[in-house]
Amino acid sequence: LAQSLLALFASSLAISLVFAIIPLCHNVLVLAVVMAVAGLAMGCIDTISNMQLVKIYQKDSAIFLQALHFFVGFGALLSPLIADPFLSDTNCILANGTANASSNLPHIRKSLVPHHPGNLSHYDLPMKGMVVTRVSYAFWIMALINLPVPIAVFFLLYKERMVPCFNGSSHPLLSADELALETRPGDKDELPNAGQRPHAPAAHEGLFSCCQSKNFQGASFTYFAVHVTGALVLFMTDGIVGEYSGFVYSYAVEEPLSVLHKVAGYLPSLFWGFITLGRLISIPVSYRMKPATMVCINVV
Repeated sequence: LAQSLLALFASSLAISLVFAIIPLCHNVLVLAVVMAVAGLAMGCIDTISNMQLVKIYQKDSAIFLQALHFFVGFGALLSPLIADPFLSDTNCILANGTANASSNLPHIRKSLVPHHPGNLSHYDLPMKGMVVTRVSYAFWIMALINLPVPIAVFFLLYKERMVPCFNGSSHPLLSADELALETRPGDKDELPNAGQRPHAPAAHEGLFSCCQSKNFQGASFTYFAVHVTGALVLFMTDGIVGEYSGFVYSYAVEEPLSVLHKVAGYLPSLFWGFITLGRLISIPVSYRMKPATMVCINVV
């Protein structure tokens, strides 16, 4: 628990720092490193959150997992809407000759290249001039929105007496005796042979201790097939979701649609909005339906 909370605190704090640093990145390599750190932090948060919810709530974890992923989609829905007021409908950098012109300029492609020539190498985007976008504010706003998360995790660390400077002034959220009373009856009901199963000491657990567990000894082929299939499905569906949210924007701004890039930004937001709606519906559905039934419905 201590390691999970510390990792959640570091990862969630890293997200806010990354959002605050992104507007200051004027080099592609620096931006790539910053985004890599953001992806690593998001992966840690997603993995640790799912693992801890399953560990704490066990058979009732489906409801909490759906709620967790609902807010993931909700954040993806809000992010483009937060950035929208700070985006420009035209090129974000105006050359000195056009800086004093009318602000109601056409789309960047039509203003710079009125027709579609075969060789675009002769047309350069202006890199110096007056900046007419304030997208940096959107990143800083999202950094502030995310800031309560590491603060809440720090509060959990404080309540669990894991902060060195405040060990004596706080009381744990749940004492060891109360936690044992909460978990032991359910463990006995669900796993009658759990008491006979030997557990390796925590000090000897390594990185691959989960793969060496005695729980896997004698497991059937179906047991491993379900895990491998689930991993492959998640790998493919997450990839499709990420690619489609970017593809739908790229498709909209190209011909024949030629939608303004600011308007096209609503399409990924709409896509994530319906993902969020599906996850919201899944919260009560997962409480009433069996997992096998939900899998069949989702596959169809």
